[in-house]
Amino acid sequence: MIDYFKGNVNEKVDKLHYIISNNIPFGICNIVYQEILQGAKDEKEFKLLKEYLSSQRFYDLKNGKESYEKAAELYFKCKEKGINIRSTIDVIIAQIAIKNDLLLLHNDKGFSQMALVKPKLKEF
Repeated sequence: MIDYFKGNVNEKVDKLHYIISNNIPFGICNIVYQEILQGAKDEKEFKLLKEYLSSQRFYDLKNGKESYEKAAELYFKCKEKGINIRSTIDVIIAQIAIKNDLLLLHNDKGFSQMALVKPKLKEF
């Protein structure tokens, strides 16, 4: 979504544009919401993004501490396989997608690497 709002052009942005143009339901998590809002260039854009994104469905971790343990386990398993995940936040986003049985649309190779270790992380 960040690439989409920045006006970047790539395959993932095309997929998101298709989803939005065809009114296909989608959702975000609180962390992605924060990341997008932080990227606003001015107050007007911040308010516009907030209004639009607030109307979307929000997903979150479902099982409290256990969810964070599963995210840490995913990080650990990646590390065991020699995959260096750069962000704790990305592992949490991946765990949100896994626990909510969602397709994850992203433009970050870290998620693709996690999906190699955890097939339940489904990419779009």
